[in-house]
Amino acid sequence: MAIPRQLPNAITIVRILCAPVFLWMLLADGGADGPLRWWAAVLFIVAIATDGIDGYLARRHHIVTDLGKLLDPIADKVLTGFAFIGLSILGELPWWITILVLVREVGITVHRLIVASDHVVAAAWMGKLKTLAQGVALSLALLPLWTVVGDWIFWVNGVTMTIAVVLTVASGIDYVLTEARGARRAKGTA
Repeated sequence: MAIPRQLPNAITIVRILCAPVFLWMLLADGGADGPLRWWAAVLFIVAIATDGIDGYLARRHHIVTDLGKLLDPIADKVLTGFAFIGLSILGELPWWITILVLVREVGITVHRLIVASDHVVAAAWMGKLKTLAQGVALSLALLPLWTVVGDWIFWVNGVTMTIAVVLTVASGIDYVLTEARGARRAKGTA
């Protein structure tokens, strides 16, 4: 069965549009453990899960586009960036973590946009692993699970967030090194 050629990119755009709605829901009641917090977390989880869906559809139906390669990582960064910012505004995540993550994400996004006319930089495996780790860590931090399972969940949240931050830094370094090697190769063949 054929799917519309624009469907994967449309899913990606919807993920971008979900980000401000999610942030509003998270902050509307000051991050209280009530229904808005749960719905914000659910919206985040559904939106971040679409990352795998749009990519799968594009590859499976051979409709991968340069626009999709460019928008997909941007959508992930917008959604996760809003989650990091929201958690820091609520005082549930240190600002230094959010700033570190945002510097990496914005830096790489700006670079992708600058080189887009020359070549499109698709997400590498380490970047995808970073996004998965961030998605899991942020989902656990957003869900007010402490109201259900107790305070031990804060330890789990700390471990998953540490893994996400380490992978964020490592994938940023990997991205810079890969692009530098590519630039050297391009100069060597020119």
